Amino acid sequence: MAKISASVFTSHVPAIGAALDLGKTGEDYWKPVFAGYDFAKQWEKEQKPDVVFLVFNDHATAFSLEMIPTCAIGTAAEYQPADEGWGPRPVPKVIGHPRLAAHIAQSVIQDDFDLTIVNKMDVDHGLTVPLSLIFGQVDAWPCPVIPFAVNVVQYPVPSGRRCFMLGKAIRKAIESYDEPLNVQIWGTGGMSHQLQGPRAGLINREWDNMFLDKLINDPEGLSKVPHIDYVREAGSEGIELVMWLIARGAMSDVNETKKGNAPTVRHRFYHVPASNTAVGHLILENN
Repeated sequence: MAKISASVFTSHVPAIGAALDLGKTGEDYWKPVFAGYDFAKQWEKEQKPDVVFLVFNDHATAFSLEMIPTCAIGTAAEYQPADEGWGPRPVPKVIGHPRLAAHIAQSVIQDDFDLTIVNKMDVDHGLTVPLSLIFGQVDAWPCPVIPFAVNVVQYPVPSGRRCFMLGKAIRKAIESYDEPLNVQIWGTGGMSHQLQGPRAGLINREWDNMFLDKLINDPEGLSKVPHIDYVREAGSEGIELVMWLIARGAMSDVNETKKGNAPTVRHRFYHVPASNTAVGHLILENN
């Protein structure tokens, strides 16, 4: 059967993608950001995942404000990088895994979670920046990717508790797949940032590090944090952090029926600022 071997968490700041694409990674401003991902690049080469299940949010490219699914799973064979107004990023197209994606959709929907099935969509920086940070600048991504888009743009958005429970359902689905695949689940977005209004530029180091602490040690408690706390403490765009709870909910230590040991923290990184955003990164291995 397939298994989830690890969860990977990272911010998906668009300026990071621009720095990569424009060859600015060696500049003094950007060096500390990219140095924080050196471990992950080597670790991924050793882990050799067969599939990455990548939780992200679309930024009004695949979905407009006319129609926004709360949760959408990509079941296509491939996905093109999106044009977000200045041309698509010069990165490889994303190869999907339609069979596993369809299996997950079947299992999760039958487990009473409503998903939108997406057979065609372009993927924006929310998905391609994490791939670039973890896999590097490559000619082809090293494994198939299943995109899982969550609405954190138009209120109402799913609660942290709902996301956490959804992660458990995704884990159950993956573990019932009849192929011995090494699957990683990635949670992306955040950390604290606000892009508009009188609080534009807000960054809250204390909140961000509390979030990382609790994500590791008390994910159940973290899942109960209300939306207003995210908005007040982490800024209007800080709500993206609920997507990390999907990836955390898929780890074995929170599985009620077959509970595993606490995950191993392989890497933790935090840096401010990158553009006007705090950057967080965490790798947890299942035990």
